[in-house]
Amino acid sequence: MAAALTPPPADAVAADVARALAEDIGPGDATADLLPDVPGRAYVIAKEAGVVAGRPWFDACFRALDPAALLDWRVAEGEPVSAGTVVVVIHARTRALVSAERPALNFLQTLSATATTTARYVAEVAGTRTRILDTRKTLPGLRLAQKYAVRAGGGMNHRIGLFDAVMLKENHIHAAGSIAAAAAAARARHPALPLIIEVETLDELDQALATGCDRILVDEFSEADLREAVARAAGRTPLEVSGGVTGERLRAIAATGVDFVSVGALTKHVQALDLSLRLGDPPA
Repeated sequence: MAAALTPPPADAVAADVARALAEDIGPGDATADLLPDVPGRAYVIAKEAGVVAGRPWFDACFRALDPAALLDWRVAEGEPVSAGTVVVVIHARTRALVSAERPALNFLQTLSATATTTARYVAEVAGTRTRILDTRKTLPGLRLAQKYAVRAGGGMNHRIGLFDAVMLKENHIHAAGSIAAAAAAARARHPALPLIIEVETLDELDQALATGCDRILVDEFSEADLREAVARAAGRTPLEVSGGVTGERLRAIAATGVDFVSVGALTKHVQALDLSLRLGDPPA
C-alpha cells in the first residue's frame, strides 16, 4: 500500500462522478424504476488479483444517488488483493445500488488497473534508488483520478499538466537557439516553476547541467550512456529516463543509478481489473 496517500480534491471527484452518472442515467434509469425502492445490500468481489484503488469515486457514485449510503470497505486503498476477495459491502436503497453500479465499477476497475500496473513497475525497481513516475498520457477527463491511482500503486506523479512545470524539449530548444538561452528565458518568465530539460546526447547533458535546472530528462540513452550521465550529474541534478522503457529493460535502467523513470503505460495501457458487484450479502 502507498504510504501517506493524499486524498483527491473533493470537488474534482464530484465533477467526475456527476459526468459519469449523467452519461449513464440521463433523464432516468428506466429499469431501476421497476424496482421497489427499499434498503438493500450489495458487495464487490475481485475476480482476479490486483491492487485496489478508486474508493473516493466509487463511494461518491452511491452517495450521489443515496446520501445515506454506507460503504464497508474490507481492503485499503493501494492494497493487493487475490481473486475471490470481497472488496467492499454497500448498504443503500435498491434503486441507488443498481443505478450507480456501472459508473462506480468503471471508476474502480479503471483506477485499480492503473494502480496494479504501477505496483508491478515499482516492484521491478525495488532495492534501487530509482522511482517510477507517471506521464500526461492519461485517459481524457481522468487526469487527477489516474494520477491518484499511480500514487496508490506506489508510484510518483510527474507534472500534473502544462501549467505546473516548464519542460524544455527539442523544439523549444531549437526555437530559442540553445539550451542555455531556452533555460534563461524559462527562468525569467516562470521563476517559481520547476525547470526540466530534455537532452538527447551527453554533450547536451553537460549544457543542461550548467543551467542549474531542477531535473534533466535523458531521452533514448543506452545503459552505458546512462551510467556516464549519472557520473557527470554526480547527484547535483536528478536524472529521469523517458522513452523506450519496457518491463524487460526497466531493471537494467534502474541499475545505472538514475533517479526516475517515467512510464506512459501506467495510465494509457489500461486493462480494467475484473471486479463484479452483486446484490445481497457477501459469502461467508
